[in-house]
Amino acid sequence: MKSILSNWNLFRFIRLGLGVFILVQGIMTGDKFSLILGSLFTLMPVFNVGCCGAGGCGVNYKNDSTNNEKEISYEEVVDKK
Repeated sequence: MKSILSNWNLFRFIRLGLGVFILVQGIMTGDKFSLILGSLFTLMPVFNVGCCGAGGCGVNYKNDSTNNEKEISYEEVVDKK
């Protein structure tokens, strides 16, 4: 219950609003696909989960101390007309 009530931000409210909008449209039109999609998009911000899962979109910031960079040399090309 604590995870549902904490960490609400603007983007989470926008996601909830869009999910409720799709859900209401599905109810009004009787479209089962919209009902399922609206339910999914409503429950995702309520439980604060995303498509990637728990930490699935994290970036690995491992620093590699064995840097194998080579010096790049450039050659000037002059067009003689």
